[in-house]
Amino acid sequence: MPTRSGPARDRAPSAADRVPSRPSARRTGSARRSAPTAPVDEVVVGTVPVPARLAGGLLVLAAVLAVVALFPTYLVVGGTVVSPARNAGSVLVALLVPVVSAAVGVVLARGAVPKFGLAYAGTAAALSVGPLLIELYRGSSSTSRPAVEVLAGEKVLTSSVEIGAGWVLGVASLAVFVLAGLLAAFAWGRTVMEDGGTLDPVRSALAGAGVLLGVGTVLCLTLPAADVPDRIVTDPSTHMQTVVTSEGPQALLERPGLALLGGLLLAGAIVLCSVVAPSLRPRLATVGALLALAVAVLDAGLTGVRDALSSSELEWTVPGAGLLVAGLGYVLLTVLAWRLRRTPSSERG
Repeated sequence: MPTRSGPARDRAPSAADRVPSRPSARRTGSARRSAPTAPVDEVVVGTVPVPARLAGGLLVLAAVLAVVALFPTYLVVGGTVVSPARNAGSVLVALLVPVVSAAVGVVLARGAVPKFGLAYAGTAAALSVGPLLIELYRGSSSTSRPAVEVLAGEKVLTSSVEIGAGWVLGVASLAVFVLAGLLAAFAWGRTVMEDGGTLDPVRSALAGAGVLLGVGTVLCLTLPAADVPDRIVTDPSTHMQTVVTSEGPQALLERPGLALLGGLLLAGAIVLCSVVAPSLRPRLATVGALLALAVAVLDAGLTGVRDALSSSELEWTVPGAGLLVAGLGYVLLTVLAWRLRRTPSSERG
């Protein structure tokens, strides 16, 4: 029986003789499952219907009307001419909503990410119905029960009211916003736009934060953002000090008639939109709805700051500061909805 020689038996195997070991299929699958999966957020956009593009055009038209309304006379109240464009700061505050609305309207009219623009238009319309009724009250029946009001930073008494071109253009702008929202609602079900569902795992958290911000915003709106401070009067004979309360501007729910109905509708719309916005699909629709809420609430907060700074008779209030904080909170929610990416649990397992 032949035997191998020693050198041949002791020779180390060469590189060519070595066969790399292959991992088993079980190890490969386990390693693949344990590897982190990058969230996929592919947006699929179908044919954009004509009503959706028309809604974008109406958003642009409403924004243009709102900008033009800043410069003519708004109202003549009790002999005082009121105009929103008192100074550069007033103009900048008043331009916030029109500029954002015009930008979103252009994107929607072009047919890009349509449900983003449709969600913005629908939310903006819901938030415009209340202010539209309040404006109709100011221009038509506010003299039936004269009261102190703050209009564009002016403290006035509504003993007599004459409407100006600025009021007419402002009312037309709000009406066009409402019409754009109606078209957006009509086009929503006919518009195809889907994504990978990367926002789904955090929608409940966004909804909870939205409810808190909505309720907080409504509570802040129930009191004026800028009010007349109380005066302390000292009796010269007794040196006793007493607090004299001065009549200040009316809060959202203190006005009668159409204005009261408008205030209730605005409060309800803020809470309802805050609840519904995080549930909209796809993710960019949630971003659009939250953006509309953010600019509306932030505009209300900045308006209170403007009124307090432009009049020596008014001071900024705690509810006014709360409105500003709520507006910044909505901005934060909008950014989170835009930037958050999470892999759905069905894809992880």
